Amino acid sequence: MAVHIALEELGVAYELEAVPIAQGATQQQAYLSINPKGRVPALRLPGETSVLTELPAILTYLARQHPAAGLLPVNDAAGEARCHEWLAWLVGWIHAIGYGEIWRPARFTGIEANHDEIRANGKQVVLDAYAKIEAALADGREWAVPGSYTIVDPFLLVLYAWGMRIGIDMRANYLAWSGHMQRSLARPAVQRVLQREGIALAV
Repeated sequence: MAVHIALEELGVAYELEAVPIAQGATQQQAYLSINPKGRVPALRLPGETSVLTELPAILTYLARQHPAAGLLPVNDAAGEARCHEWLAWLVGWIHAIGYGEIWRPARFTGIEANHDEIRANGKQVVLDAYAKIEAALADGREWAVPGSYTIVDPFLLVLYAWGMRIGIDMRANYLAWSGHMQRSLARPAVQRVLQREGIALAV
């Protein structure tokens, strides 16, 4: 959803193709022929035969292609670095490890008897990381990188929604992040994406 939100924020023309991950579509040959990594998202670039993969790379590419939208502070080296710092951690740690262990424990061990322990560890990874996100947002900033809405903020929305999905009381436990979520949900681009994807989100 983060890429979809970024595309709407940029106001560019695009074609969206949903891939039913729960049904194993990313491991089917039809999709593997597009992205051999078997992961989403993937972005087809004009004039190129191979797709661009990995969320941070796609978001960075889109923001740099349309700098006037301000989704990446390209004239502020420190601000841009902060965006990449956030995304590297959110994607590489919370998504890949925390939610990977919760939803895909078989990626970490072939011993099924250990899956519950792995899921529990993943939940703790998520909770520890969410406390750090809350602490960062609690300093009064409006968005993840102080100064403007960037490519980081759509993925924070996704992670907030995932927290709700696994039974975390996000509103009670993360007041600053809930404020961030409310501001995100008020953005027209976010509302368009939620409507198109048929997702109901509220704080």
